[in-house]
Amino acid sequence: QVQLVESGGGLVQAGGCLRLSCAASGRTFSSYYMGWFRQGPGKEREFVGRISRSGGSAVYADSVKGRFTISRDNAKNTVYLQMNSLKPEDTAVYYCAAALVPGSYDDWGQGTQVTVSS
Repeated sequence: QVQLVESGGGLVQAGGCLRLSCAASGRTFSSYYMGWFRQGPGKEREFVGRISRSGGSAVYADSVKGRFTISRDNAKNTVYLQMNSLKPEDTAVYYCAAALVPGSYDDWGQGTQVTVSS
């Protein structure tokens, strides 16, 4: 099990950028695939992207591809979500999650609010 704490959310104007961080506890962070998800007001939670254990590869939802970048620093037990060219429709609570098996996310953070104003 790993404990996850997100930070970096806030209010930003459309076209702006934010970087979210997700700090993990435990010594086995590099064993986990890490994902980012979001849940907008009145919407279902949706997948944003995920990164491999080494950080060498990442995949993204079509809605954020080319604007968002996921990275990780295994020495710091932290995964990041760099969000550029933000749109009002990116407004959501953003969650990071950890998976020992790809796609099977067992541990979740508490979420951080991102609000993009038009």
